[in-house]
Amino acid sequence: MGVLNVTPDSFSDAGRFLDLDRALAHARSMLADGADIIDIGGESTRPGASPTSEADEIERVIPIVEALSREGALISVDTMKPAVMHAAIAAGASMINDVRALREGGAIDVVAKTDVAVCLMHMQGEPRTMQSAPVYRDVVADVCEFLQVRVVACKSAGIDAHRIAIDPGFGFGKTVAHNLRLMRELSTIASLGFPVVVGASRKSTLGKLTGRTADDRLAASIAAALAAVANGASIVRVHDVREMVDALKVWRAIETGNEATS
Repeated sequence: MGVLNVTPDSFSDAGRFLDLDRALAHARSMLADGADIIDIGGESTRPGASPTSEADEIERVIPIVEALSREGALISVDTMKPAVMHAAIAAGASMINDVRALREGGAIDVVAKTDVAVCLMHMQGEPRTMQSAPVYRDVVADVCEFLQVRVVACKSAGIDAHRIAIDPGFGFGKTVAHNLRLMRELSTIASLGFPVVVGASRKSTLGKLTGRTADDRLAASIAAALAAVANGASIVRVHDVREMVDALKVWRAIETGNEATS
């Protein structure tokens, strides 16, 4: 899953792809490099981020969704707003990636009335304050319990289980220790029976472990993605698609003994 941030304030790529032509060129480049899904976000959810209006988010995201979907690309839209979800699905999005796991009023109904997929993510608190002092009884158990509750809510609303993916939410209301434990025990989350999405690319935990800035965390991001896949992740959400695809090809060949490059 290739990340396309069309925001002025994301922690990575802030402002680089606000121009439509530049955003489309980057998305096409990621697809050419091997991305299966392009995940488009029009509102930053970095720690401390301020909310974006529905109108601004729609203006940033929908033209890209329309253009890429016409070209046959598989598009996910990273949003927590029901109005943006509705517009994105109408424009051709195949997945809604929601950091609030469809908890906004009306969000679950928007998705239930369609056949699109949904990624339900765990987040403690909300972006502006989530990293202030995250506390858990047991981070793995608490995240699993939350995701199970949200899955039940989705299924009760009419969303088929095969349309659901889950995300433990690395960096969303978690300390470095929380993130590392979730990564080590990702198989427990995968055992819930749904595809697991992991987005650790360039995140601050990697910076704290390596001392590197966000734009210098490629090696750390690859290490985190390989660990995630080894522990049960089905989808990795990344900024550096070409390098990640190469790393996964080599890892897969070592694991399976299959030299095929596809």
